Amino acid sequence: MILAVDIGNTNIVLGIFEGESIRCSFRLHTDTQRTTDEYASTIMLLLKNRGIEVKDIRGVIISSVVPQLIYSFTKFSMKYMSLEPMVIAPGVKTGMPIRYENPKEVGADRIVNSVAGREKFGAPLIVVDFGTATTFDVVNAKGEYVGGVICPGVKLSAGILHSKTAKLPEIEIEKVEKVVGKNTIHSLQSGIYYGYLSMLDGLLERIMTEEFGRCDITVVATGGLGSIFSKDSKYIEHYDPDLTLTGLRLIYEKNL
Repeated sequence: MILAVDIGNTNIVLGIFEGESIRCSFRLHTDTQRTTDEYASTIMLLLKNRGIEVKDIRGVIISSVVPQLIYSFTKFSMKYMSLEPMVIAPGVKTGMPIRYENPKEVGADRIVNSVAGREKFGAPLIVVDFGTATTFDVVNAKGEYVGGVICPGVKLSAGILHSKTAKLPEIEIEKVEKVVGKNTIHSLQSGIYYGYLSMLDGLLERIMTEEFGRCDITVVATGGLGSIFSKDSKYIEHYDPDLTLTGLRLIYEKNL
């Protein structure tokens, strides 16, 4: 078994792979103030509750967009599992050419997602990841990463609307039946849901037209809220909640 760790700005997702199958996954809140030992106590308990013995884990791979936590999780792996982890960074083989002006600027999670998307769905491809930021990543017909788009995430947008106004309440992000709301809650939910959906499909259409000259490119979504928006998007064909973890497994195997 291998442990794959995806450290995002809001959540940390951990997955245990047994061969090519994901046996289980866990989601923790990202907190740069927690110590290595605090994270370790939580993770070890989660593993124990799933009947997983640490001695059976033969490898660890980490992707992080939070630099402070790379050290914490590297130390956790070495102290509690006696394993030196593989960290997604320049020099790690991904099997994907990066056609970015400065490849070092591309977030590790964006490359990992693109590797997994190409492996599972082929190329060309667009991957949409609904995280703290919503990212659109483009893989061309040659299987090369060519760039993408970064937007404020859905929850971030809704949170700012609440925190920067005097009267607008915090809302649950969900689909409402009608666009025109008859009360403040439904008006806010409509604006967030249908407004974001329109932005999502509008950007996908622009990306496809600009990069490929056609609008029948495979689009896969991942990330928590991807399951909600995928249902009504004109262009998203697949939703894969474990795409990033799968990409980490694939990259781990490429570097053995």
